[in-house]
Amino acid sequence: MTKSALSSLPNEWQSWITENLARSCEPDGMVSLLVRDGRFDIGLARAAIEEASNGAFTADVPAAKEMPYIDTSANVIRTADREVKVLLTLRQPHIVLLGNVLSDEECDAMAAYCEPRLVRSPVVNDADGSMQLHQNRSSRGTMIQRGETPLVARVEARLAALAHWPVERGEGMQVQHYQATNEYQPHFDWFDPALPGPRKHMDHGGQRLGTFILYLSGVESGGGTSFPSIGLEVFPNKGGAVFFLNTDKQHLPDTLTLHAGSPVIEGVKVIANKWLRARNY
Repeated sequence: MTKSALSSLPNEWQSWITENLARSCEPDGMVSLLVRDGRFDIGLARAAIEEASNGAFTADVPAAKEMPYIDTSANVIRTADREVKVLLTLRQPHIVLLGNVLSDEECDAMAAYCEPRLVRSPVVNDADGSMQLHQNRSSRGTMIQRGETPLVARVEARLAALAHWPVERGEGMQVQHYQATNEYQPHFDWFDPALPGPRKHMDHGGQRLGTFILYLSGVESGGGTSFPSIGLEVFPNKGGAVFFLNTDKQHLPDTLTLHAGSPVIEGVKVIANKWLRARNY
């Protein structure tokens, strides 16, 4: 018996296709991910997605895995030391815009602490997992180890409470400094499991399931966090944050989370990234 296009794919990719179609993901974007770096033939990818969208294939959807989440049932989230405002939520992809996550004093202290350590920000090399400079990312940044200072530990505990996710499953924070013209062109935070470089990073802590972007400053013009696949742009508001999930409930990449740090036009933008992993990191 000849296999259909969809059933010829590995089970995890069958589930990924059906799940993302159910979430109204763009088929062309899904095809692009499937054929990236020669993973699957484009004809097979298109046929499999078309088959799934027409209901010709019914797959058992695996049970959902544990995921971080922010409770948006109320307009204010009360943590142990702060009242955080829920300003906006989006279901697909899951994005939450938050206000009053940090005080002005906390923002200023974190930015000042990192200022002497800033260097040009690298990206992950897809081939070997090394960190390399790339023209797509022109900011300067530095890593802060988990619990490096009492302030860092306090903020990490607050984020863990907001996301219902253990501190131990978070990377250290990455502080980024964007001057005029600096940007980070569209990219994903999730690791592509089909590429050897990102796979090396998954060996320690697993996939990046969620992202916090903390705004340690405002900016006069430009510098938004844009999500081009869904037409959304979040502008920096000091003390606020945006949180989004990078994967679906099976920990498979969500292509709708493509995002960018838009060029700063006037002023300086300072942010802190916090990535939440599937396992202890």
